[in-house]
Amino acid sequence: MTDSTTQAQPLDQRVTEPPQPAAPPVAPAPAPRDRRVLRAVARWTAAALVFAAVGTGTAYGITGLARTDLPGLATESDGRWDYPELTRPPLPVGSPGPFADGNTAGAHHADLRALVLPAPAGAREAKTLRGADGWLASEDYLAEYAEEDRELLRRKLVDTGLRHIAARGWTTPDGVRTRIYLLQFDTAQVVDTEMAPDALAFAWPTYPLRGAPDTEYDAKFPESATVRGIARTAYAEPEPYGAEQVRQAYLAAGDVYAVIVQSRKGGVPAVPFRQTVVLQSQLLG
Repeated sequence: MTDSTTQAQPLDQRVTEPPQPAAPPVAPAPAPRDRRVLRAVARWTAAALVFAAVGTGTAYGITGLARTDLPGLATESDGRWDYPELTRPPLPVGSPGPFADGNTAGAHHADLRALVLPAPAGAREAKTLRGADGWLASEDYLAEYAEEDRELLRRKLVDTGLRHIAARGWTTPDGVRTRIYLLQFDTAQVVDTEMAPDALAFAWPTYPLRGAPDTEYDAKFPESATVRGIARTAYAEPEPYGAEQVRQAYLAAGDVYAVIVQSRKGGVPAVPFRQTVVLQSQLLG
């Protein structure tokens, strides 16, 4: 992630809660096919580090941290983007938040389209990702993935009961292209057991992204930036990048599975990528 031309907002900005309406009280790189086998082995070997475990453990949200507590994110001139003030959309009267006691399904009752992170200042939005009425067709989401894996992933989305996808994308003046996809399912259990295992720490994603056949777990993503209740796994494409470098992150947030992708020729800077991942996590929390 590189410096933008505008002054960046603090990474540890808080998400403003909306006014609530009155409610009644209540080793050498293996060949592609060999690698597919290794992915499966690595996912189960890493079971103790499973993606979902991050979200259920005790963690400190970035809103409660000083900038100096975040490795590589200590100053305002470190390349953070200038995001607008973030406000969660209001919940329907009487509806609990996704991590409230009693909300066993982990349901996000707010409009999912309003939970997608807005573009930072100076960015040019990709209007094609808005979809029809704000909902993106699954085929447009599947286009992010390697062509040979799209049919398998499409069947999985159907079998797991994907409800809809909200998305947004933009390009910043430094050439970084960002795409964010929020996939909503019936329950958090579906996300945790069917989707989250596709992206485990210290392993490879089950479904490679288009243009990023090789990727590595981002072990430098500061654990202190974990948002409580949100499970996160992030990856970065190692050199040589080819046409572009790709960074990607996956979030399990109740009944929502979020996919965040950034790419740029010559490399994607880490700081605005991690900032984007953390702020999207806050909106879903």
